[in-house]
Amino acid sequence: MAELLISVLLEQFASITTREAKQELRLVVGVDEEVRKLEGNLRTVYAVLEDAEKRQMKEHTVKLWLEKLKDVSYEMDNVLDEWNTAMIKSEIEKEEEETAANDPIVKKKKKVCPFIPSPTCCYQVHKLVLRHDIAHKIKELNRKLDEIVRERGMYGFESTRDPTLEVVEHPKTTAFVDISEICGRDEVRGDLVSILLGKGNEEERSPYVISLVGMGGIGKTTLAQLAYNDPEVQDHFEKNIMWVCVSGPFDQCKVAKAIIESLGGGDPNIIELQSLLKKICELIMGKKFFLVLDNVWTEDSTLWEPFKLSLKYGAQGSRILVTTRKNVVAKMMGSACTINLEVLSDEDCWLVFSKIAFSDKDSEECKQLEDLGIQISKKCKGLPLAAKTLGSLMRFKRSKEQWEMVLYSSLWELEDVERGLFAPLLLSYYDLPSPFRRCFSYCAFFPKDYFFSTDELVLMWMAQGYINSKENMEMEIKAREYFESLAMLSFFQDFVKDNGGKIIRCKMHDIVHDFAQLMTKNECFTINSDKELGLDYKNAHHLRLEIAKEDQNLVSIYSAKNLRTLNFLYRSDYNLSNLFQHFRRLRMLTLDCLDGKSKELPDIVQNFIHLRYLNLVNYNGDKLPETICNLCNLQMLKINIRSDGFKKMPQGMGKLINLRHLILGVSSLNRQLEFPRGIGRLTSLRTLRYFFVSGKDDNKGCKLEELKNLNYLQGTLEIRGLGNVTNVTEAENAQLKKKKYLRDLNLYFGGENDRRIENDALVLNALEPPRDLVNLSIYDYQGTTMSPNWMMPLTNLKRLTLACFTQLDCLPPLGKLPSLKSLKITFFMSLKKVGIEFLGIEHELKKCDKIKIFPNLKSLSFHYLNEWEDWIGIGEMRGGGGGGGGGGGGGVEEEERCITIMPHLKQLTILYSPKLKSLPDFLRTAPLQILEVRHSSILSERCQKGSGEDWAKIFHIPNIQIDGKYVQRDGREVNSESESSSSTMNLPG
Repeated sequence: MAELLISVLLEQFASITTREAKQELRLVVGVDEEVRKLEGNLRTVYAVLEDAEKRQMKEHTVKLWLEKLKDVSYEMDNVLDEWNTAMIKSEIEKEEEETAANDPIVKKKKKVCPFIPSPTCCYQVHKLVLRHDIAHKIKELNRKLDEIVRERGMYGFESTRDPTLEVVEHPKTTAFVDISEICGRDEVRGDLVSILLGKGNEEERSPYVISLVGMGGIGKTTLAQLAYNDPEVQDHFEKNIMWVCVSGPFDQCKVAKAIIESLGGGDPNIIELQSLLKKICELIMGKKFFLVLDNVWTEDSTLWEPFKLSLKYGAQGSRILVTTRKNVVAKMMGSACTINLEVLSDEDCWLVFSKIAFSDKDSEECKQLEDLGIQISKKCKGLPLAAKTLGSLMRFKRSKEQWEMVLYSSLWELEDVERGLFAPLLLSYYDLPSPFRRCFSYCAFFPKDYFFSTDELVLMWMAQGYINSKENMEMEIKAREYFESLAMLSFFQDFVKDNGGKIIRCKMHDIVHDFAQLMTKNECFTINSDKELGLDYKNAHHLRLEIAKEDQNLVSIYSAKNLRTLNFLYRSDYNLSNLFQHFRRLRMLTLDCLDGKSKELPDIVQNFIHLRYLNLVNYNGDKLPETICNLCNLQMLKINIRSDGFKKMPQGMGKLINLRHLILGVSSLNRQLEFPRGIGRLTSLRTLRYFFVSGKDDNKGCKLEELKNLNYLQGTLEIRGLGNVTNVTEAENAQLKKKKYLRDLNLYFGGENDRRIENDALVLNALEPPRDLVNLSIYDYQGTTMSPNWMMPLTNLKRLTLACFTQLDCLPPLGKLPSLKSLKITFFMSLKKVGIEFLGIEHELKKCDKIKIFPNLKSLSFHYLNEWEDWIGIGEMRGGGGGGGGGGGGGVEEEERCITIMPHLKQLTILYSPKLKSLPDFLRTAPLQILEVRHSSILSERCQKGSGEDWAKIFHIPNIQIDGKYVQRDGREVNSESESSSSTMNLPG
């Protein structure tokens, strides 16, 4: 761990030296030599750290030496960060001076009041004091490091590297190995499923408890997951199926809440145990349920008894499956059936290991390494987790020498806390590059069974300085690569992926978590009760603290002067100022008000000069303090706004020049926040979900053109208040087309100012989005026409929503969009006709024309089109009447047979369109699977089965629902939907 700290420090020295050369903020005379000496000592120590970190497992004195080095390294990191922060503030000060010099109001004040001292003068005095302070600290650090360098000679460490040459190696593949099947457990899996289904005619108890018992890493949870997701089990218990991770202390309220949420009955207002248990009774009354309680440790029957009584109200045949390491727990819970999992046979263990280890190797490599592999797999001692971990380690080792180094490693001689598991984990851990080790070890800070958000995890790693930014690569991308590498090496599991296959959430096995805590002993703490507040936190760096109320015992926490991470869960009556006065070295701070009534942050928040990551959960204050803008190192600011009184962001936001992610959780969709001038200075921004255009004419309000230089924005951008834009040049200056990393864009034309109807059209035309946009939504548009030149070139656009258009009477030619898959048109108040202009046909077609209209559209929705009367297809437009079609249907003129309309349309929804007279003829050949018509009286009548005038156009559609009732329903489609619904009921979370 000291390895990464020192490599980061060396990088900081280089960065500060470069910055200092451009700044006035040089340290006092004579310190330059001290700085060079400090850097040299660091390089000397860094060269032997790899050997030292391996030897610490056996040699206690080496461990103490490393801890001393680590303490000094943390001190040095803080001093260098102070120095760097001072230079950043100097840059901001200089920029503000230049801005003020050009401000006529400031000039006038200076002229009238020449005797007022300049703030710049005061700041120069402050800088001088700061320089002396930092210089003194550097001299003191040099003294401490001199002693550590002298002690190094006592241990005869082997020099293993040149720090200037270290390159982080990434695994060469990104494919994950699928080992979803479980080797050697087929028989016990079959028995377990039979018991769950009641096939063994077991003597019924209420509730019927089955326990899976075995040591850590033996596969209890995996086996429970396989049973939980078994299709037969899912069907048998219908939707009354629950998964609850217990772990650690058996918190009755948390377990009860988890059961209720699994059943879809969550209510945040219910907090008392008795009320929660009553709710459980109501939800399971008379129903056959299946509940999994994973990783139960408590032996206290009084904690389980209330649940046992409540769960009796389920129907006969209900099942509770418990996983635990202790037989005494199985007995305490009244298990009717206990399954003791044994270790895998050597053959099955080899099968698990080899499937992963040889997944990327050719047959010749496998043959050469097989004998060594068999010997390595025997060291797993039958534990699936050990086999999986070692297999992942060996997957990227190709030479015989590398495999022999693992087989004969001295780490196998260590006594393991969990038999057979820590040695494989140590081998994998020490095989990692030092930045990977630090990222992995940081996860010890989280509680067991915690579901990581991968996006948030990589931002936390960045905040701690674990991501080497020397390479020409986005820090976020590099951090994501670190995560992917750790995931491939089996340090994470239980992956939840998005539609694109990207991991968005995951867990860490509890044994792997134990190992991470071992590697960060005395650094990471999780405190959930007042009983634990008496521990020694002197060396604590990462703390998760939950307190119900302000308590005098909290004083012991204040000894953690070097705290870098604080996740604080508190009640609204707690005085945050007390906490803020002590923890001034934080890099990451999460404040979570448990009762959702948090007060405003105190001004003293500005003391956290090192802060990179600030997350305010359930923030109920009306504003943020202006002093928050002095946190010039801040990279991520996340605020979940709960207060209706929160109307504006701080005026000095433009000073947060290192901010990369501004994430606002806005509770009301109609919320209009006031953004200040200066947001455009935040050119490092990657995430800006909401941007609010001010309707005020003063110099403080944020204008649309502030977006001009924010060209690194990615993901989603929602612009609100476009109705406040009166100058088209301002829209042009926003330069949306240069935001090439944006994929989702939401445009809201609401605003405070009275405006001409035609102004919206001009603004929309001037807002040219980037060409690679995937999703586009436009709301509250007041123009009478809509044909922006930029829309047709959006060749990657897949989803389009147009909503609340009060004046538009003619749709744009959306049929030309080649990639569009989903189109939703809703709340159009003036639209009376949808014609061929909607399809994108603007001229007479020639006989040879071959054209596809809406070539990839799958879902089409029209909602609340109160004035809509006619939907006209090509044949109807030319007088083809009922025989027209435009989709190649019967009766179409010869030249129209070359036209294909909506060849992939699967679903059509028409809601609240009472004046619509008929459907277009081209629906005859559209491959629709679902048609839904609601509250559209004329159309509902015309779509009646057999008798309706439009029935001939839609009879081929398998599923037709009119006003909530199926007039035609395909049985096979319904069954497949049911099966799909069951198959998606995977492990919760």
